[in-house]
Amino acid sequence: MPAEPALWYLYLLECRNGSYYAGISNDVDARFQAHLAGKGAKYTRANPPVKVLAMRAYPDRAAASKAEWQLKRQPRERKLAWLALPDPT
Repeated sequence: MPAEPALWYLYLLECRNGSYYAGISNDVDARFQAHLAGKGAKYTRANPPVKVLAMRAYPDRAAASKAEWQLKRQPRERKLAWLALPDPT
């Protein structure tokens, strides 16, 4: 019997300078720890994160990547609105 596919998550971090960083992972806790250790994205090495603001589950990496691309194109106000939306899963 094949293993159930792992969910992928789009997450939004608040950085020390007040900015937001969006990323995807199938293990948000481990990825957040990598960001804190300076082993995450180039952006979070320069702007360390302070907390995970939100995360949403997606059925696969492709869906999470598409949602990340869309969220990153939004102005800050729209990112704040995304935080308030109910989780689609």
